[in-house]
Amino acid sequence: MEKTSKLYAIVHGKCPHCRRGDIFTGSLYGFDIQHTNETCGHCGQRFEIEPGYFYAAMYVSYAMNVIQMITTGIATYILSGGNLDFDSLWLYVGVIFGMSFILSPFNYRYSRVILLHWLSPKISYNAYYDTP
Repeated sequence: MEKTSKLYAIVHGKCPHCRRGDIFTGSLYGFDIQHTNETCGHCGQRFEIEPGYFYAAMYVSYAMNVIQMITTGIATYILSGGNLDFDSLWLYVGVIFGMSFILSPFNYRYSRVILLHWLSPKISYNAYYDTP
């Protein structure tokens, strides 16, 4: 039986312990609001391993947002033909904050996925649970 790859589990928001169960309910973008499950439906791993654990995801989300803002600012500069006049200030503000708003569900989901998969020493992969 093949093991589920870590990349697949991260991209699809799967449990870091078994790589099978879903971390979230709901879709990333849609009318059904995404929520973080309390436990994995496949192996029973508790995702919030201590009270307030996901507050640390705010730091990950902040780093993601800063990278997205810088990238959006550079892309706006390039696409606007290198326009840095004071009159173009609102163009940059609008595009950067608009992109931050559009990417906020993405940041919510993947900041928690990154926290669980890479920054949680208490949760490790167990191949025993990686069965359908």
